[in-house]
Amino acid sequence: MVAAPLTVSAQVADSLSRVLDEVVVVGTGTVHKLKDSPVQTEVLSSRQIKQLNGSSLEDILSMLSPSFDFSSSDMGSNMQLGGLSNSYILVLIDGKRIHGDLGGQNNLGQIDPDKIERIEIIKGAASALYGSDAIAGVINVIMKKDKKKILVENTTRIGSYFDARQSNRIQFNVGKLSFTTAFQLKHTDGWQNTTYENPNRYEKPVTNSINKTVNEFTDWALDEHIDWNINNKTSVYAEGGYYTKKIYRPCGIPDYKTYNFLYRDINAAVGGKFKYQEKNYLTWDVMYNSHAYNYDYTHETWETIRDDEGHSITFPYFPGDKSLQSKQERFMAQAKSVLYLDYNNTLSAGVEEKYDRLKSPNRLDEGEVHDNTIAAFIQDEWDPIKNFNVTAGFRMTYNNSFGSRFSPKLSMMYKLGDFRFRASYSEGFKTPTLKELHYRYIRQMSLITLNLGNEDLKPQTSRYFTAGIEYSNDNLMISATGYYNKLDNMITLVTIPRNEAPSDLLVIYDPAIVRMYKNMDNAKTAGVDLSIKYSPLKCLSFTGGYSYLYTDAYLYDDKDEVMRHIDIDGTATHRGTVSAVWNHRWSEYKLAVGLYGRLQSERVYQEDGNGRPYNIWKINTSHLINVGKNWKFNINAGIDNIFDHYETTYHGLHYGTTTPGRTYYISMNVSFGKKDKNK
Repeated sequence: MVAAPLTVSAQVADSLSRVLDEVVVVGTGTVHKLKDSPVQTEVLSSRQIKQLNGSSLEDILSMLSPSFDFSSSDMGSNMQLGGLSNSYILVLIDGKRIHGDLGGQNNLGQIDPDKIERIEIIKGAASALYGSDAIAGVINVIMKKDKKKILVENTTRIGSYFDARQSNRIQFNVGKLSFTTAFQLKHTDGWQNTTYENPNRYEKPVTNSINKTVNEFTDWALDEHIDWNINNKTSVYAEGGYYTKKIYRPCGIPDYKTYNFLYRDINAAVGGKFKYQEKNYLTWDVMYNSHAYNYDYTHETWETIRDDEGHSITFPYFPGDKSLQSKQERFMAQAKSVLYLDYNNTLSAGVEEKYDRLKSPNRLDEGEVHDNTIAAFIQDEWDPIKNFNVTAGFRMTYNNSFGSRFSPKLSMMYKLGDFRFRASYSEGFKTPTLKELHYRYIRQMSLITLNLGNEDLKPQTSRYFTAGIEYSNDNLMISATGYYNKLDNMITLVTIPRNEAPSDLLVIYDPAIVRMYKNMDNAKTAGVDLSIKYSPLKCLSFTGGYSYLYTDAYLYDDKDEVMRHIDIDGTATHRGTVSAVWNHRWSEYKLAVGLYGRLQSERVYQEDGNGRPYNIWKINTSHLINVGKNWKFNINAGIDNIFDHYETTYHGLHYGTTTPGRTYYISMNVSFGKKDKNK
């Protein structure tokens, strides 16, 4: 590799170099510059996010990082990282985990893209530091924080199919108190790419279906956050929020749907930070989260369920009635201390307790089930010699149903000029979720499928190896990372003979296919991630990324007494992203023009067909106008899916992408901010 000439390097010294000097925390839980982070960390910077102007967190991740894959549906985001799905990926907001399970999936729609400052990503098992949800990786979403005395901000976005986004933020300071109120509203009318239904599902072909590719929905959220800086050593916070989403389902040929979906989330948290002995500090958090999933009936409906004695009973619901399908609650408390010691040592230690409760009148035999996990972790970051770091730690986890597990972690980094060499080994431990153990539900794709929990599941363990090399200077950054993840007892849905399901459930649901959560005998994922960022000029930047994924999984067939290969649902072998952005400033006006592309190979599934390969291209123009000292206007206009790619795959089968084709949008951000003259 040859560095750019000095004249060019000087021109871009405040561009890519600012990203390399950006502070990150997710890799080790402590503060490091990105280029010196002991654990390989990917950062989607504030500038990248603003210039993309993504409509959602899913949009941002899929267009800027090839490692992620999404197949969104009514049930949630259905995210994948390194061949592993939602339940293996920990999503944090400012270091605190989100909660919200739509069909076993994270609902990333709760996160307002207009309030995201940057995103930190680590890939692979991070269980030693973050717990069982972090076997595939961790996403830490850093939200905007402004120190102005008064800030009022409004963003309005309108796009094709009445894709509307509204975001508001009000912040003000009173003495040592800071108050932030945030509101967001989203709506789309949805769209239909085809009127055909899968012929395997019906006796006669259905060519006039009213089912939509993406259903109409409306959601909104209101959040409040209060900070109190008691003195220069002690601060506390309190926050709470409410989120609701309603999905409107068409009623007509071929399925006369009689209810919509309704989701409601509540969250609350308190916590604080205490600094002592110069840089050392202690943090603590107590959190409560609740997620409820309901049917909202639009027509008279007779439902058949099991009573407490296992008998089938039928009774009616009328328009306006609501029926709780599941309610998930989580209580969590955690404390962490960071000590900066002599001899280039940084010691982190913490404890946490997590209590989960799942209620479901119709989908659990018991009606309510519980789970409790207690954990403690410790980590030491040590620089034994100049330019060499060793980070080692472990977590001890105790679960009330599955006992204890020790999970170690070891990372090393060596700096040689502009090069960084990193390698890590870590182990993961993940107990089955309450849904995987106990929950049952119907999924209607090409055929009616009954999905069953399995109380005989075993905990999952993983061993993760990664090694990478990175080169960076003021205008160029290139990295290559390889990984191997070996999972024992990985849990997945597997098709089983229909007669193995409880007979009363066969009467109630009459499914064509029955699937059950089972442990695979062995599974592994491996891959290579490549990334490049290049800024030949201060006004011009290029980025590119490629992710190769290999998966292999086997399950023992008790009937035939053989090992059978099982596809890990939703995985794609090849994924790539590219972008080119030009920007220029004229006094108080700045223009940025960005071209973005996402390319992906076929996505494989066990049932209902594979998702087709695709490539999607987007152009966005950003117009920033400063008016006086306090006002800013930012107008974005663009085209999603420039080349009008869309799929006419029959309803009930898997898609590569659900895009409706070429769409247009425009958004305006208006902000007023006034600095505190006393600071």
